[in-house]
Amino acid sequence: MDSLLSPIDADIRTASRFAILANLIWLPQTAIIALVLARLLQGDRPYIGYMVICFVGLAIIRTVFAAMSEARSSAAGDSLIAQCRRIIVEKEARFFSAEIGAGATAALSFEKLDMIVPYVGRYRQAMARVRIVPIIIIVIAAYYSWVAALIFMITGPLIPVFMALIGWAAKDASENQMAEMGTMNDMIVDRLPAILDMRLLNTSERFVKGFTQAADRLRTRTMAVLKIAFLTSTVLELFAAIGVALMAIYLGFSLLGAIGFGQSWGGLTPFSVIWILLIAPEFYQSLRDLSAAWHDKAAASAVADDWQKWFDQVRPPVIGAGQSAFLGETFGVKTIGAVAQVGQQRIQIPDFEVKSGQGIAITGPSGAGKSTALNALAGLVPIVDGAVHVNGQVLDDDKVAAWRDEIGWMPQAPHFFDDTLQFNLDFGTGADIWPALKSVDMADVVDRLPNGAQTKLGETGGGLSGGEARRLTLCRAILANPKLIIADEPTADLDPKTAEIVTNALLNLKSKGVALIVSTHDARLAERMDQVIEVSA
Repeated sequence: MDSLLSPIDADIRTASRFAILANLIWLPQTAIIALVLARLLQGDRPYIGYMVICFVGLAIIRTVFAAMSEARSSAAGDSLIAQCRRIIVEKEARFFSAEIGAGATAALSFEKLDMIVPYVGRYRQAMARVRIVPIIIIVIAAYYSWVAALIFMITGPLIPVFMALIGWAAKDASENQMAEMGTMNDMIVDRLPAILDMRLLNTSERFVKGFTQAADRLRTRTMAVLKIAFLTSTVLELFAAIGVALMAIYLGFSLLGAIGFGQSWGGLTPFSVIWILLIAPEFYQSLRDLSAAWHDKAAASAVADDWQKWFDQVRPPVIGAGQSAFLGETFGVKTIGAVAQVGQQRIQIPDFEVKSGQGIAITGPSGAGKSTALNALAGLVPIVDGAVHVNGQVLDDDKVAAWRDEIGWMPQAPHFFDDTLQFNLDFGTGADIWPALKSVDMADVVDRLPNGAQTKLGETGGGLSGGEARRLTLCRAILANPKLIIADEPTADLDPKTAEIVTNALLNLKSKGVALIVSTHDARLAERMDQVIEVSA
């Protein structure tokens, strides 16, 4: 927790000081009220006008301090969350996901990190107030009556002691809720892209059942947290009411003369009795604020643990930070004993060489490492042994960024930005996309769309068939004017006509000097490549 909050620690301390000052100002305000009431009881003139001016002036100052405390803590919390989210985006962009799924990471970035704000804004300030305000109130009470101070010292600690006892249960409940929230998000991220397939396979009922069970588990965990919160709130009110009642009974009977012991230097006068009764609720309020915010601490601690777990996870990096230009007009790609690291698994990359205008097909059973080989060639998976050579130079961190600029990528699962078709192809450069569209027989399809090239696509190419979306990814690769096109199962799940269109477009690029590396189960496509490499499981 301390490491997570260290960037805003100074702001938290400043906000806490303002909160303490705002609470302490209430003490002279209550003294003014007690003085007015005591003088009225004694038949004296209480200088009402002067007292009202002092009281209102102190109230304004108190309001300013409270507002400054809230503003500083809120800004600190927002700053911390923005910084954490920036770190998440940077790390997820530069590294492959490891142990923690995308849904759990999204839950951490949004729902969970937001739970830090109440901890910063309430718990830390409440803790600071408890260290100062109750002690000053005990000192004031002790000056007039040591018994009144003793009542505070006996009844006051009951609240934090009780909270310490239930704190463990609250933290466990919050951790369980955080874990279930991450699981729920992982399930949503995993299932939603496949919802159409599940309908076709008639497994929707199983998905709904699993989702319902996950939602019920999350509801149960959330209600467990709320149950503890409501229970503790009731007990806190009970303890505070008992403390104030004991104080009122003792002070009332002492003022009437029924109790003749317990007075100190100041003595129990109408003024002192009224003042102690007015500040007694503030004594317990500080402790109640801390106890009420204890659940914020439990939730924040669980979030901090999740953050640390996410931050410390081992991730294979997406290599490439430099922009060294090392490519000429022609080039060759060659692998020599290359081994890629994917999580804890090492996958051997087959040895081969491809030059401009040549094509290689990588074939083999599913799970044999074909896609991993393509990712390694694109510099997306780290090579832990052997090497990938480009133009006779080892592909390393300094060269891979420039290397990616020369690659056209055609993934098996098309993915688009939630923007127009034009933007998804030229990325806002304003390039002429129609020649590329014609080369993959997509010009007429785009013309028929509601707004042509300005039609907005969803992330999965909404409104387009699978084959049309696949051809758009090839069109996007062509517009990159690459020296090499890497295609992962370019004809998978396509009808023969569409597969032939894609194959012919790839071969046309090859005839113009573009190198091709494809992974495929399509024997017809593999036969038309210059070399076929078989990989085994």
